[in-house]
Amino acid sequence: MLNGFKDFILRGNIISMAIGLAVGAAFTAVVTGFSTAFITPLIGLATGSVGDFSSAQFSVEGAIFPYGKFLAAAIAFLITAAVLYFGVVVPMAKVQSRFAKAEKVDIKAAVRDCPRCYTEIPAIASRCAHCTSEIKPDSEALAAAGLPAQR
Repeated sequence: MLNGFKDFILRGNIISMAIGLAVGAAFTAVVTGFSTAFITPLIGLATGSVGDFSSAQFSVEGAIFPYGKFLAAAIAFLITAAVLYFGVVVPMAKVQSRFAKAEKVDIKAAVRDCPRCYTEIPAIASRCAHCTSEIKPDSEALAAAGLPAQR
């Protein structure tokens, strides 16, 4: 039972996920610090409140509602989401689309018999895999596979 747990923990994707979570937590702290140090004071200046608007609050019958903290957290979240989307998601989508395999033609779908040993071979083969006889490839199969015709 412990060996299975050890294999699970030491699996590569679990370690990568743990590293990603640690980096994400550090990144969130940086974005929160940036938001608290620069963004919220700028919004406070723009709205006419002095300094940081994250301390903005109102009270109703003794209950205090610190809406400024919520707005500061929402701004930090939006900054984090935007940076992750434009810094990680979009570039990875471009990389994946670049390396995506083109639609493959099933070259084994078209088969024929070798004229020497009568073994089934691909129609685009130029040599029999069984008897090693040289064979002229089928021109229609070459065209279907997108390969140039041989002379």
